[in-house]
Amino acid sequence: ESLPVSVELGLLALAWAVIIGVSAGALAALKPNTVYDYVPMAFSLLGICLPTFVVGPVLVLVFGLWLQWLPVAGWESWQDRVLPSLTLGFAYAAYISRLTRGGLIEIRGQEFIRTARSKGLTESQILIKHSLRGGLLPVVSYLGPALAGIITGALVTETIFNIPGLGRFFIESAVNRDYTVVMGTSLLYFTLIFLCNFLVDLVYAILDPRLKYV
Repeated sequence: ESLPVSVELGLLALAWAVIIGVSAGALAALKPNTVYDYVPMAFSLLGICLPTFVVGPVLVLVFGLWLQWLPVAGWESWQDRVLPSLTLGFAYAAYISRLTRGGLIEIRGQEFIRTARSKGLTESQILIKHSLRGGLLPVVSYLGPALAGIITGALVTETIFNIPGLGRFFIESAVNRDYTVVMGTSLLYFTLIFLCNFLVDLVYAILDPRLKYV
């Protein structure tokens, strides 16, 4: 019962991280050394520095208690999933935004980008049609460890928002000295990490035709 909850939480957190991180990184790369670059990168630095046990209570305070837009605990409706997934994905969004910015800026100097620019394409068109596929390769490499880390490191988030996930189940089993469950959960974590990295390798090969797997 705990595994589907943690997997759903992890996938939602990863979705937020990718959407926010890629958008912020692309905006920063599109207009480097401007306010559109400085502001997202400042927020990304904040996301890297702040731990989950700080981000979670801040989001609860702002969106749950002050604005009262979202519930602060539970796992019943879709509203219950917003704050936990945002909390868990916040730091990963920060890393992804920096990887996206670096990858896109690096690829801007490639010959095919200069060719596209000489044909009269706008920077936005070049970004969407040409830059993203190659520029996001560092992000794809990061997604495997990120998803594994999100799923296995959700204990703090599950505790803050009272979510019956795998992390809480693991800790309760350890406290109760149920070593069989602890070993089984550890094996499950290992399997998830292996699968995540394997899937990322496959996606990487699709995005980068230069790689051939035998």
